[in-house]
Amino acid sequence: MAATADPLATYRAKRDFTLTSEPEGGPAHTGTRLAFVVQKHQASRLHYDFRLELGGVLLSWAVPKGPSLDPQDKRLAVRTEDHPLSYATFEGTIPPKQYGAGTVIVWDHGTWQPVGDPQRGLAQGKLEFTLHGHKLAGAWELVKIQKPGERQEAWLLFKKRDDHARSRSEHDVVAAEPDSVLTRPAPRAVPAAAAPAAEPPLALSGAVKAPLPDFIEPQLATLSSEWPAQARAIDWLFEIKFDGYRLLTRIDDGVPRLLTRTGQDWTAKLPQLAADLARLNLGSAWIDGEIVVLGDDGASHFGQLQNSFDKARTACVQYFVFDLPYFEGHDLRSAPLYARRALLEQCLQQRHPGGDRLQFSATFQAEAGRLLASACRLHLEGVIAKRADAPYTSGRTTQWLKLKCHQRQEFVVGGYVLRTGAATEVGSLMLGLHDAQGRLVYCGNVGTGWTSPVARELLRRLKALDRADTPFAPSTSLKQGRWPKRSDGRECWVAPELVVEVSFDQWTTDRQVRHAVFIGVRDDKPAASIREEIPVAADAVLKKSPPPPPPPTPAAGGANKARGRATTHVDGIAVSHPGRVIDPSTGLTKIDLVRYYAQVAPWMLPHLLSRPCALMRGPQGIEGELFFQKHASSLHVPGLKEVALADPGHRDTLLLTLDSAQAMISAAQMNVIEFHTWNHTLGGLAKPNRMVFDLDPGEGVTWRQIQEGAVLTRVLLNELGLRCWLKTSGGKGLHVVVPLAARHTWENVKAFSKSVVEHLAHHIPDRFVAVSGPSNRVGRIFVDYLRNGRGATTVAAFSARARPGLPVSMPIAWEALESLTSSAQWSLASALEALAKRRSDPWADQAGCKQTLTAAMRRLA
Repeated sequence: MAATADPLATYRAKRDFTLTSEPEGGPAHTGTRLAFVVQKHQASRLHYDFRLELGGVLLSWAVPKGPSLDPQDKRLAVRTEDHPLSYATFEGTIPPKQYGAGTVIVWDHGTWQPVGDPQRGLAQGKLEFTLHGHKLAGAWELVKIQKPGERQEAWLLFKKRDDHARSRSEHDVVAAEPDSVLTRPAPRAVPAAAAPAAEPPLALSGAVKAPLPDFIEPQLATLSSEWPAQARAIDWLFEIKFDGYRLLTRIDDGVPRLLTRTGQDWTAKLPQLAADLARLNLGSAWIDGEIVVLGDDGASHFGQLQNSFDKARTACVQYFVFDLPYFEGHDLRSAPLYARRALLEQCLQQRHPGGDRLQFSATFQAEAGRLLASACRLHLEGVIAKRADAPYTSGRTTQWLKLKCHQRQEFVVGGYVLRTGAATEVGSLMLGLHDAQGRLVYCGNVGTGWTSPVARELLRRLKALDRADTPFAPSTSLKQGRWPKRSDGRECWVAPELVVEVSFDQWTTDRQVRHAVFIGVRDDKPAASIREEIPVAADAVLKKSPPPPPPPTPAAGGANKARGRATTHVDGIAVSHPGRVIDPSTGLTKIDLVRYYAQVAPWMLPHLLSRPCALMRGPQGIEGELFFQKHASSLHVPGLKEVALADPGHRDTLLLTLDSAQAMISAAQMNVIEFHTWNHTLGGLAKPNRMVFDLDPGEGVTWRQIQEGAVLTRVLLNELGLRCWLKTSGGKGLHVVVPLAARHTWENVKAFSKSVVEHLAHHIPDRFVAVSGPSNRVGRIFVDYLRNGRGATTVAAFSARARPGLPVSMPIAWEALESLTSSAQWSLASALEALAKRRSDPWADQAGCKQTLTAAMRRLA
């Protein structure tokens, strides 16, 4: 590709970034480590995009058959336009009619090292390099074979002979490892003979044999004003910022002690968690993590955690562990973070005691701004960024950064005011912070965020700290009348010992918090340590942080696993409880459901766009409580919208709509299993634009009879002049769908559909019945016309069903009906494979069919 002033000009010219979610990007800073990525791209034809970072962009080749570890395989690689570095973590669906429309996953990524001058090799048509990836490793070569007059640059990509080469008959890496390394991480690529079953900790670079420390001061993150523009995401690991208590576990001779960041022993407060840690059967270790309580929305909630301690009900507390500074006689604090984490994950996988109290904290490797935006949309506290190669350093460092969605700060309580009219409850707290001289400076008040029981408990604790005078230092920011007043005109001062956490909108010019909301009491932090947390400027982060060391050699063993391992990340959306089993009959999990909706989105979205939806949620899977949700209420899903009906008779009704793949994925993350849609679109709320006949078989009806019933229904509709389409329900029956022009009222459509069903039941009474109810349907089919009433819904095409096996409602051609064996023929496990084999869309012309019922009504009458 010829060099241009803007190497991304061609990339941008081919894309409409108002439609595609691909990053617009730009040339970025190139550090000492160069990234590579292979993206599996299911466009009009499946191919693999091989990309190497060089000169601030990703050089790109399209490899139709994908890479091979067999040196005898010379794979064609067609040079394409340069891509931005931010594309290296892109996974998602490029919408129809856009360049490269289809699904993209990160099939492999890592770092690469050129042999010689890469720019010269590129110009001469011979580029030699070494890969350090999950699936690809060792020596590789790209050789240009373009012939004169050809417009596209043709190259050959092949593996060179070394310890990483493998015969394709022995291991076809493309066929054997088809998944994303972001959502289904693969171990680091190492030669089969060199990979140990379990690496001893001494093999970690930086591990030192040493006695078990009595206490390890935890490493703390520095608040950053924003993500440093020049920082490379590949050098960092990102974790969700939990809203809980920091907790370190010291294990000595198999016995765990659970310690706060200041060394308080909380083992007795968390007996169930201590028992789980004891069942790891470790001799000696220090494990670092955070304890939380997760709400129904999958997010951690500090108030619920505090409530569990207040009521001494801590069985629900979960421990998300993320670091391992000491392990079995070896101090690992000088080892790189990614190696410590890999060993910790390996330990949990081999020794996990069961249950979900003990969890490994997943990391993500993606563009920081996108991750933070996703975290904020999901109402999480923020994101923690950690240098992948950094040692474990006690105290606050810039090798760990926190990026917050909202301003939050711990404060010391120096006084309070009783609630007006309630002498047993706190009405307002006076907040302070210690300055550089250790004086407590008044910072404003907080009077909201607690319930009555919490307000009473706060008062009980504060009364024990009563004192006669103010603990706040004299300050120009304190003026007469600034204190909140009690009803009797007096404030209650307290000894400055109680620490609370507060969120707020901003600081005023005289350093008072504005719009403060109480979060909870922080019993894990001493009051004397509470000072204002001032974010470090983004530019200063890279100056303070040391440059990363060279990448580890692939032969380093099992602990040198992928630094960016992410087990709960689908198209930039964090998935909580990914391993929760949704369907016990098959073992299908929540992450399987989320991935299905991410991949089926291009087929399913046309059936959801502009249609009001109802969502069936199952937080505990199909065997738990299932409930329909037609309004958002407290459900916060990006892309899920509430639209008011423009209908005088239903002014207060808000309907849900989903308008993107992100909305579908986010809904699945919020435990939505089924999507149901109305028979109209937002452009014509008062008049339906389709009619649905649901063939619901009674007891004793065979599948063959259901198939014949669908055919008979179609024959009648065709005789009435109406075209119809067919889909499986994913349950027991079939759905016959009749598209309409939005010209008839709900009452007209429902009345007509009822007449059709009554006609079938009158003329073929041994097959059909027009009255619902199990006793009426024995041996016969009830063709349900009630789905055509206003507000009724039908499960959407391609939606999963909350039934054993997680079957899928699938549109089919009428010609395919004969070969079906049941309405649940396709499931979550098989639907995508079936779609990939389809040569055409059986519903392709359904959307353009605009029929009226006028003539059909006359014929039926």
